[in-house]
Amino acid sequence: MSDPTPVFDDLRDESDELDRLVAELSPRQWELATPAPRWTVAHQIAHLAWTDHSALLAVTDAAAFQGLVEKALAAADTFVDEGADAGAQLPPAELLSRWREGRAALDRALRASVSGARFPWYGPPMSAASMATGRLMETWAHGQDVADTLGVVRVPTDRIRHVVRIGVRARDFAFGARGLPVPGEEFRVEVVAPSGETWAHGPEDAPQRVTGTALDFCLLVTQRAHRADVDVRAEGPDADRWLDIAQAFAGPPGDGRSPKGDAE
Repeated sequence: MSDPTPVFDDLRDESDELDRLVAELSPRQWELATPAPRWTVAHQIAHLAWTDHSALLAVTDAAAFQGLVEKALAAADTFVDEGADAGAQLPPAELLSRWREGRAALDRALRASVSGARFPWYGPPMSAASMATGRLMETWAHGQDVADTLGVVRVPTDRIRHVVRIGVRARDFAFGARGLPVPGEEFRVEVVAPSGETWAHGPEDAPQRVTGTALDFCLLVTQRAHRADVDVRAEGPDADRWLDIAQAFAGPPGDGRSPKGDAE
């Protein structure tokens, strides 16, 4: 991406939309259980604040960020939950303030970063644009958890093009994370944006294809909806398998959501 400003702007706007969703919640609503096991609304926002802080250190203080990586390796699978637990214990007003201050600081740091710079992360180093894309994907996905908990239906925007892009790029990771052979050929992915535009990735003549709505593709690759409940279709055996295992996020495979028809 030659000019990363659009993704910086979209990350800011996505965060602001979620902020409006939680800003007036009562203390009881902050304690509501979300679809993520053990996580309340407060945990969702605490996780975003914690990860924004990690990203800020990656951009501004590589040595301090390396300290976080070492803690993550020592804590193994509990590291993310520990960060969310700590933030969720704060009074809602303080948690909200920390999230706002942290994401604003990250926004300034990303915009001030040197063109072409790459920053350390828990996986491969990332450019400023990639860092912002990852933060937008997480903000959108955890915002969906909050919206689902509150019974709010969000109006999708074309900001989700970034989620689509990272979902497509994470295809090989999804196969590798499950010990499955990575397909040797690219897929064609064509999804319809909220604006009605068609977003396409991969060779136009690829024999294996994925089609559907961009919103449902994003819900699927962030594991915020079960495949049975989304308008996403596959042509070809590898593409079909991908839709069962897709994930746009790093880390071990998640359990995802159960089909809506399943009993509680």
